[in-house]
Amino acid sequence: MLGSANLNPFGDLVTLQHLCARLAKALKPVFDGVARADLRSWAEPLSVQRWSDYRAERGHALTAWQPLAMGNARARVHLALDAKYLFELLDAFFGGDGEAPSPLPGEFTPAAEALALRIATTLAPPLEAAWEPLTKIGFRAIESNIGALPEFAADEPVIVTRFGLAIGERKPTFIDILYPVSALKPHSGALTVKVHGVPAEVEPEWRSGLTRAVMGVKFPIRSVLAEPVVPLGLLLDLKQGDVIPIDFGAHVPVMVASRRLGTGLVGTANGRAAVRLTQLEELCEEDFR
Repeated sequence: MLGSANLNPFGDLVTLQHLCARLAKALKPVFDGVARADLRSWAEPLSVQRWSDYRAERGHALTAWQPLAMGNARARVHLALDAKYLFELLDAFFGGDGEAPSPLPGEFTPAAEALALRIATTLAPPLEAAWEPLTKIGFRAIESNIGALPEFAADEPVIVTRFGLAIGERKPTFIDILYPVSALKPHSGALTVKVHGVPAEVEPEWRSGLTRAVMGVKFPIRSVLAEPVVPLGLLLDLKQGDVIPIDFGAHVPVMVASRRLGTGLVGTANGRAAVRLTQLEELCEEDFR
């Protein structure tokens, strides 16, 4: 609206969304080891919100706000975990069935705080790796009171990156990583650069079809018996019936398009002129470009 502050100075944030997709793959081993289960992980569309709006949307249920230092001691990002999910992870980590106590405690136990710190510590290297194509940033988990709200102003904009975690087809759980817009401003140049991640694995059926199509491409093959050289004067005086002498040995070059395939021996096969290949040149993809 006219006169309103711009919450997002970074444009369409496609680059950050791509970064989240990279990070989502790395979250699986982080939480697999804690949940003692084989999880699915994925990235949800990110959003930019005022801190007060995000808090209102999340509600007042107990939440673990685990901070990580980003780059320097003053910049912070926060890993937000629902208390119920954190207690489920705690139970599974110590050999239980992954059930949270009922009713939920009103505050976090020292064991729950230690587990949140452990998760953040394990998460830091994948975060750094996900950011590396854009800019080199170090992340470090910070020991703190995870039940205390982050010290954001009510109108401070935050980028909410959300990730889904689920065991098989069970109902998913969502965790958030919150980036204050102010913490990302030093990296605004990198955030506007398109990131090219590791190429996705090609589907075998598509690859097979492409291979069959490529193998059906036709190339002209020719053998060169001789390439005589004559002066321009003689060339201009040529008339029908003149003979141009040529001299060639038994071995002649064999060409594919403009590239040399190898050397062949001139002869006959089944009553037709033919060339038997006696030597092949090494070919590569560049030869056909």
